[in-house]
Amino acid sequence: MRRRDKMHARWRQWAPVIKILAVLWLVLATFMTLPLGVLMIEGEADAMAFALSIAIVLSAVALTWVTTWQVPVELKPRHMFVLTTASWVSISVFASLPLVLGAPQLSLTNAVFESVSAITTTGSTILVDIDDLSDGLKLWRGIMQWLGGIGIIVMGIAILPFLKVGGMRLFHTESSDWSDKVMPRTEGIAKATLGIYCGFTLTAMLAYWTGGMAPLDAIVHAMTSLATGGFANSDASFGAYASQPHLLWMASLFMLAGALPFVLYIRLLRGSSSALWRDQQVHGLLALLGLVILGLSGWRMLQGIPAFEALTHVTFNVVSVVTTTGYASDDYSTWGPLAYVAFFYLTFVGGCSGSTSGGMKIFRFQVAMILLRNQLRFLIHANGIFSSRYNGQPLTDDITRGVVAFSFFFFLTIAGIALGLAMLGLDFTTALSGAATAVANVGPGLGDTIGPAGNFAPLPDAAKWLLCLGMLMGRLEILTVLVLLTPMFWRK
Repeated sequence: MRRRDKMHARWRQWAPVIKILAVLWLVLATFMTLPLGVLMIEGEADAMAFALSIAIVLSAVALTWVTTWQVPVELKPRHMFVLTTASWVSISVFASLPLVLGAPQLSLTNAVFESVSAITTTGSTILVDIDDLSDGLKLWRGIMQWLGGIGIIVMGIAILPFLKVGGMRLFHTESSDWSDKVMPRTEGIAKATLGIYCGFTLTAMLAYWTGGMAPLDAIVHAMTSLATGGFANSDASFGAYASQPHLLWMASLFMLAGALPFVLYIRLLRGSSSALWRDQQVHGLLALLGLVILGLSGWRMLQGIPAFEALTHVTFNVVSVVTTTGYASDDYSTWGPLAYVAFFYLTFVGGCSGSTSGGMKIFRFQVAMILLRNQLRFLIHANGIFSSRYNGQPLTDDITRGVVAFSFFFFLTIAGIALGLAMLGLDFTTALSGAATAVANVGPGLGDTIGPAGNFAPLPDAAKWLLCLGMLMGRLEILTVLVLLTPMFWRK
């Protein structure tokens, strides 16, 4: 009897998390009806795959609600740690169903890899002959990335600061601090963010369509550009439009828009006209992009490439990698050793905190430079007192510890996954770049196998599961997942 009471108490403890998961699954099933509608209109066989997938997800929702309907939704910080991880994992599994049941008939491993890559907006793919997929599956790949993009923004703004994890903590360290900076409530922030995200997506759809893309291609590429996800409707990625440079420039602009802080867009709409231009991390991101683009464009021109062509493709691919989108308009691994090494370094750099980008986030490098500068000052002036500020706010020891801890575990995770991939027989370049691109949520790696001209299909199943873990850890800021592995977290 006592054992049963303990089990019941534990169930009630975590039932609110499961109840909210059911709501997220319902949202996923609702979005599945969009490709289902397209397939039904076209009369393609994949419609049954989506219908079965929706039925399975709705069954899980119904079962969950029946068992938790009396449980009040009262979330504590411990619940939020579990919710953030469980939501990404469960949604990735359910989202893979159409890939298993549909025309590709992928294995469970390949389907989960593709869906994890989509939901985490990584952009790595195991699919070949993407051009021949049904319109419904092409649309579903775009929808998965679009949902993952808005999900990570809302999580980064509304959830991670309360858990004392993630970059937005530097900008919103207390819930009471939000009222004078953005909006009075988290709900208002989430709605405003969703509105801006949808507005950007619609703008991108119209721009791509008027620029010459087919309607479905315009829709999918708009979704994956703003989500900085990188799924395209062709095996050639954005290289399918390499002869239309205006589309490459449009995509570069929309990828950059997705990589900037959405909180600043909200401030712009609320009348703070200089909010975006005064932000220190925006300055850092634009300065990095400008420096690298100029350097690599000059390198390409020295190789005999015409100036405009060099600038176009360098800009597109550099923005794609730094924003962790993962599109490719050309196989930049063939541009020479300088470009090869430069793109490997850029794999570790991300966009801004509070954006759809993954990676290390530019502010962490800026904080590291501030700490390095102060350390050098202490070496010269041992008794000096130096203040550290970022975006006009003091860098407290609490924030500094968070940045240092994340950076350490970020590279430690990459090293561990690379070692695991090497143990599975992958060569050095594939193992290291594969681990880096997974944890940084970039997409393509380097080398002949997983480089911009290849994909992840040839990798062994164990390597794909390991990379799935890396993608999820990178998307959830690593520490959110690691804390679940500590016995202390699960003690009552």
